[in-house]
Amino acid sequence: MPPLNGLHERLFHRHPSNPILSAADWPYPSNTVFNAGATLLPDGTTLLLCRVEDRRGISHLCAARSPNGLDHWQIDPHPTLMPDPKNHPEELWGIEDPRIMWMPELKQYAITYTAYSQSGPSVSLALTKDFQTFERRGQIMPAENKDAALLPRRIGDNWALIHRPVSSISEGAHIWISYSPDLRHWGSHRVVMQARRGAWWDASKIGLASPPIETDRGWLIVYHGMRMTPAGCLYRLGLALLDLKSPEKCLSRGEPWIFGPEESYERDGDVSNVVFPCGFTVGNDGDTIHLYYGAADTCIALATGSVSSLLDWLDGNGQPDGEE
Repeated sequence: MPPLNGLHERLFHRHPSNPILSAADWPYPSNTVFNAGATLLPDGTTLLLCRVEDRRGISHLCAARSPNGLDHWQIDPHPTLMPDPKNHPEELWGIEDPRIMWMPELKQYAITYTAYSQSGPSVSLALTKDFQTFERRGQIMPAENKDAALLPRRIGDNWALIHRPVSSISEGAHIWISYSPDLRHWGSHRVVMQARRGAWWDASKIGLASPPIETDRGWLIVYHGMRMTPAGCLYRLGLALLDLKSPEKCLSRGEPWIFGPEESYERDGDVSNVVFPCGFTVGNDGDTIHLYYGAADTCIALATGSVSSLLDWLDGNGQPDGEE
């Protein structure tokens, strides 16, 4: 373990204009806007697929586009993807928290999102080429399950899905991976990382934040950890690196958290003390990360970091999972 001191390296830097999007920006009535998936379109436009909660408490998804990923957002005038409980009963109480991955083999974007029903949250999948029309594949992981993203290419012959089931059998909520030959039938379920126990910052629940970033050293993941405190839940972010060829193997997991709620828009809102990314983009330099995160379940904020800096930080602050 590296020596402890009072100084902490800042790996992500908040944009001075935060929050960059909120319900006040929306072209139709909404309660809150947060937890957006993100991608870069071929023309360089940043697209955010935002979770929009209405005043019933039901969420849908709406696209916002920006030429630079910072401002001048063009927001769809109507919801982009609405719940469809008639054809998909698992979406009865809304759809939430999308993660977007470009899939070169399919020549489409894959959107994994949380579908909420009477049985609880589950993982659903939709494919799109243009974020205007969507091919719903429906539920791919039953309740209770969420925080899911696909890897952009097959591992061997199979697609891989990172997700977070909750089981009454095991304590805590852990990050798992599952494999599928066709994006419909899933198996070979394995635990990737476990929630720590005791006083750790990620001792209650962990889950994938934004989708994995492929590097020459492994799949770099930002994950969230939730700790119960006397004042309620506290969400912070950590880092881990998974093996490129066998992503069920965690090569390194950071011990300290790297990003947590500090600003007023992160500490005060519908759900206080939450930073929750669902998407990122990487710049033309292949290194600069724009991390888009929900703040206090109320608005969308932006933090900027560097892939190389994250990997360097893991070298000094990480170890294989399970070797606390």
